[in-house]
Amino acid sequence: MDRITRSHLNSFRDEQSLKNMPEDTSFEYLANYCVVSGLYDNEFDVAALSVGGGNDLGIDGIGIIVNGNLVTSTDEVTDLLKLNQYLEVSFVFVQAKTSGNFDGAEMMSFADGVKEFFADQPTMPINVAISDARQVMNTIYDNSTKFSKRPSCRLYYVTTGRWQADSGLVGRMAGREASLQDTNLFEQVVFTAWGADELHAGYKRSQNNITAEFPFENKVTLPEIDGVDQAYLGTLPVKHFLSIITDTTGTIRKALFYDNVRDFQEYNEVNKDIQRTLEATSTRQRFAVLNNGVTIVARNLKTVGNRFSMTDFQIVNGCQTSHVLFDERDKLSVSGEVHIPLKIIVTDNEDLTSSIIRATNRQTEVSSEDLYALSTFQKKLEDFYAAQPDGRRLYYERRSRQYSSMPNIEKVRIINKQQQIRAFAAMFLDNPHQASRYLSELKAMVPTRIFNDSHKLDPYYVSAYAYYKLEFFFRNGLISPNYKPTRYQLLMIVRYLCGGADMPALTANKMEVYSSTIAKQLGDDDSALQLFKRALTVVDAAAGGADITRDSVKTQSFTDSVKKALVAV
Repeated sequence: MDRITRSHLNSFRDEQSLKNMPEDTSFEYLANYCVVSGLYDNEFDVAALSVGGGNDLGIDGIGIIVNGNLVTSTDEVTDLLKLNQYLEVSFVFVQAKTSGNFDGAEMMSFADGVKEFFADQPTMPINVAISDARQVMNTIYDNSTKFSKRPSCRLYYVTTGRWQADSGLVGRMAGREASLQDTNLFEQVVFTAWGADELHAGYKRSQNNITAEFPFENKVTLPEIDGVDQAYLGTLPVKHFLSIITDTTGTIRKALFYDNVRDFQEYNEVNKDIQRTLEATSTRQRFAVLNNGVTIVARNLKTVGNRFSMTDFQIVNGCQTSHVLFDERDKLSVSGEVHIPLKIIVTDNEDLTSSIIRATNRQTEVSSEDLYALSTFQKKLEDFYAAQPDGRRLYYERRSRQYSSMPNIEKVRIINKQQQIRAFAAMFLDNPHQASRYLSELKAMVPTRIFNDSHKLDPYYVSAYAYYKLEFFFRNGLISPNYKPTRYQLLMIVRYLCGGADMPALTANKMEVYSSTIAKQLGDDDSALQLFKRALTVVDAAAGGADITRDSVKTQSFTDSVKKALVAV
């Protein structure tokens, strides 16, 4: 392993709290992280991708991206299907070797293992992680009538050597691509080899915010506006706009719509009208005057003449238009006849950004729950996280890759909205079974039971801190990964063990003291570990000797059993 790769690996182990992990395993984690980061713009739990360790079909990592979300359970697939009414899927497989060789036999074995993964009845033994991933895969294909198109399949073979595109290996890789394509399961199959150079580039890319460069010639500069650094209004050829919203693999960058109040609504009447406008020659050229266009809010923008370079930006209005343009990309002329109205606003004023989102989304029905995500509660929570002592510092991620460009931050200390909702619901609403299942059911509790403006901030932070501590123990082998399905039950148990069953109202001043008591016990690693080990005995008692599985813990009855077991502690 060369010095640069080892330096990246050491940095990665620090930021992911993997210091006690063997080098070969942590290299697998690094490879998984770099590959998936290039295809998925949000932060994610890299441990959830790891499937290596015997009976793994020669696969070290599996990432399944559904509708722009990295999923690890069948419930998440069902949830997204219920929410979006369609499935857009990408399967990503990684094999990583610390050696500097591109071993042809191992590369072909890896590809054959991927094909075996999709078999109706695998003939090779598989471990639990592979089995779980196959359950997700089967759920996806069981709902194939909802495909917007067939899934893509990407294979990455990663080593520490130098990939020189040996013609023999390239030919054999192409043969395996064709073999997988012949299954008729995929829209596209791509087999890629990465050496140290590609790995270094992948790691560097993972540390940066989303960036886009494009020419913006047909524009005017808007007059000076309070709170706005720069603002432009104009039209952009659709080919340049598509380069903004797609990644290097040609996939739409879902994370760009993170601050938008709604996801793509599939082909409702409004989106069908947009599609018809693009398909008809008579109306295509009029698109710029028939469509409301897109609004982008950027936090950094550099201009050189007509050349724009945006960093840390979001599409806050135009989600529906963007997705229809993406779907129609192959039909649109590259001659420049289709232009899209574009407004770019450069500001780091969060209140102004929220006002822009509200104002630009008034033409379509938006629920109060959607708009609540833009409230000041989120900003207050971010500030509350930042006010904690250094040893207990976490970072609340309100925007995609908000902290990517800050190299000194441990990734495991970053908590996004989904993790916050799940941890809070499990720990303080006694809903660990729902936290393990459908996120949409928890989001329906916003803003009444979750993110209520009258709630104290303390329980939100404490639930996230407990989640962080537990994940740290899992990653470093201090708690058996067999208990991972019960992570949300463990959070609830810890609250009972520390604070007792008599919990103050979430709006009461006493909740600050109650939460502080829990945080204090979690603050010391030794006492926190003993606390979680006590919680494990409660889980064991609730399970009654039965095997702990993802399905068995997702019921109200299991939560009830946990509460009964708590009485005996």
